[in-house]
Parts: sequence; C-alpha cells; structure tokens
Amino acid sequence: MSQSLRPILLFSAMAIALLAVGFGQGWSVMLVILNLCLISAVMSVGLNMQWGYAGLFNAGVMAFVAVGGMVAVLISEPPVRAGWEAGGLRIGIAGLLVAVFIGLIYAVRRFVSTKWIKNWGTAALLVAGYFIIRPVFEGGVTAVESIAAASAGNLGGLGLNILVSWGVAAVVCVGVAWVIGRIALGLRADYLAIATLGISEIVVAVAKNEEWMTRGVKNITSLKRAPVPRETNLQQAEWFQNLVSGVTGLDPTDADFKLRVIEFSSIFVKLCFTFLFAAVLAIVLFLAIRALNSPWGRMMRAIRDNDVAASAMGKNVVKRHREVFIVGAAILGVSGAMLTTLDGQFTPTGYQPLRYTFLIWVMVIVGGSGNNLGAVLGGFVIWFFWIEAEVAAQWLSVNVERLLLPYLDVVIINIGDVVLNVQDGVVWLKNAAPHFRYLLMGLVLLLALRFSPRGLIPEAGAARAH
Repeated sequence: MSQSLRPILLFSAMAIALLAVGFGQGWSVMLVILNLCLISAVMSVGLNMQWGYAGLFNAGVMAFVAVGGMVAVLISEPPVRAGWEAGGLRIGIAGLLVAVFIGLIYAVRRFVSTKWIKNWGTAALLVAGYFIIRPVFEGGVTAVESIAAASAGNLGGLGLNILVSWGVAAVVCVGVAWVIGRIALGLRADYLAIATLGISEIVVAVAKNEEWMTRGVKNITSLKRAPVPRETNLQQAEWFQNLVSGVTGLDPTDADFKLRVIEFSSIFVKLCFTFLFAAVLAIVLFLAIRALNSPWGRMMRAIRDNDVAASAMGKNVVKRHREVFIVGAAILGVSGAMLTTLDGQFTPTGYQPLRYTFLIWVMVIVGGSGNNLGAVLGGFVIWFFWIEAEVAAQWLSVNVERLLLPYLDVVIINIGDVVLNVQDGVVWLKNAAPHFRYLLMGLVLLLALRFSPRGLIPEAGAARAH
C-alpha cells in the first residue's frame, strides 16, 4: 500500500466505524466517542512531539493533563467570597513569601562567588523559608477549608470564560515543563522517565489533597462551559424548539415532541464541542506539521537519531530537548483543559496512569511515532477500541448464550466437588465483559507491533528505511 493512500484508507475506515456506532448505538453515543477521540488525538500529538521528534520518554503525561484540568477550574469557577474572607489573605501572603525566598535564593546562587557561602546560604534560606511560610500558609488553609466544607471549602477561581483556561493551561504547563527540564533533561533518558513519573504523582496528590484549591476528592461540578450552552437551557429556548419542530415535523403539542427536544439538545451540545475540539486539533496539527518540516524539526530528528553527532556539530542538545519537551507539555495541558471543559467537572480521582499515560503512549506507538497524522489516527483508534471493547464483549456474551441455549446444562468439568456447565461459562463471560478492554488493548498493541512495528502511518523516513 502506498504511503499516500494509507492515511486516506485508514481514516476512512475510522469514519465508517464511527458511523456504524451512530446507526447502531445512537448519534449521541457516537458524538461522545468522537469528542473524546479528538481530545485524545491532541494528547497524542503532544506526546508525539516529545517522543517522536526528540526521543524523550515522558512517563508523566498525566501530570500535564491534570495541570490543565486544574487551570480550567481556577480560571472558570467563580470566587468563593467566604473562603477569601476566612483565609485568602494569609494564603496570598504565603505565596508572596515563597516568591521572596525564591528571589533571595536566586540572588545567592547568581551573585555569590564563594562556593561554601553559596551552598550554606541556600540551605539556610530554605530552612528559614520553611519555618516562616508554613504557619502562615497552614493557618490560611485551615480557615478556608472549614468554611462550608460540604459545599465550598475552597477559594474558587476567577470566574472567567473557560475557553480562556485553554491558553492559560498551555502557559502553566510550559512553566512546569521548564522546571522538570532544568532538573532532568541533562541526565540519561531513564532519569527523565523517573522524574516525570514522580511529578505526575505529586500533581495528582496535590489535586486530591489541597481542598482549598481544588476541593480535593469532593470534586468540583457544574463548571461553566460557555460558549457551549447547557441542554436544559436549550430545551427551554423557543428558537431551539422551533428548530426541532422544523426538522422533525412535529407540533409542540405532540406527545413525542418533548422527548425529541431532549434528544436534539444533547446532540446539539455535543456537536458544538465537536466543532471546538476539531478546530483546536486542526490548529495543533497544522503547527506540529509545520514545525516538523522546518529546519528546527529536521534538527530535532537529527538529534534524536544521533545526539552525539549533533552535539559534535555544535548543537545544544539539552536546550533543544528542553524546547520540544516544553512544546509537547503545553499541548498536553491544553488537552487537559479541554477534557475538563467537556466533562463540566473536575474529578482528581479520575486521573489514573493507565488512562492518561499508558493509553496515550499506546496511541502514539500504534499510530506511528514521529508522524503527526499517525498520532491523530492512533488517538482515534485506541480510544474507539477502549470504549467499544466492553460493548463488543457484551454483544459476544449475548450471542454466545443464544447460540448455546440448548446446551446450557451440559457439564464441561466434573472433578470431585467442582462441577461446571455451559451456563457457568456464559455467566463468567458476562462478568468478564467490563475487563475485556484490557485484553483487547494488549491484543491491539501486540498485533500492531508484530505487523506494523513503525505504526499504522509510519514516519516517512522510517518507512523508507524499513
């Protein structure tokens, strides 16, 4: 199959699969899957820039996605006045003190030339900062979290449009990635993996435990998702009722009209998200392809393939690694804010490494490392199988039971007190359906590595070499 024809056929097959879900399970279900596929594709492109462009093993994808989600909350949630009045000032003072001590440490490290004074001065500032800042910060946190803990107990956010958080999430993740890069990118690749994995667990721990900021495991719900309307508002809008009436031909007095309005409002909202997410993916993909084909992108691939030779030619390998790591982290942060926008809530316990690190890696590997279109395809394919695996297992169990209906009492195993018949096997298959996705993910990854080791849409140069 030619390299130009392969992406067309694969994306066409993906479109057919989504249409099959629409006709078989409903268009609302299909749009849910499509929206999550679009977000997953953005995540996959972000990781592909780090791994496919530069060979950086980021084992903490979840950290940047979670940071994006927290930023969405802090930007869009309205401020909680009671919390600010109770302890907001003390928390603000603690933040200011942190900035002051960071500045002092920077000044000591930057302007003091004597090594022992520099080291002991840094240590003294760290110890002094800890004992000075901690009581101020903890006093403010205790006061905030004691205010209506069941419904508030936090400071809230800025009350801005949640779309603003998408850009802010990118900026914040740039800062986080810069700090990680300064620490770990000058070391071996395994140290970067350890550092990013540790950072991801720290970020999730902060999201779960710092209730004054994120409400922790109490979750934050009903986030504003403008400009996308809520279903309940659409159902009451006269223009939308007229639209449904015109499309369906039903009169508002008909018995089925209200059900159709509810159904159409759900589809309309999901379509709005689809257009938003598709626009973001198109922009990210366009910029990523431009970057890959630019002199900067060719330099990154040269560093990836032989960093020793690139360094010998005068390239600053660590600096370039830091650049691409920061860019990929920014994209991952945007995807995290998009996901929180879609959900309309922030749930720290939902950030699991299996979903937000391992699965994104599978998307990049299966799609084609180093190829942006492959990363997008991998995001669609893997998320589609992840969602539909349980549905397929349930369908299989129902049809197996129907096929074996005359033989349900037939004994399969009879060893002493252990007696198993066909009925027991069918029940086991039904109970195993929710876990079928893990088996299917392993099977998909195994088949991809066996028959297309460079991905469904491999990198052009890699495909020729292969």
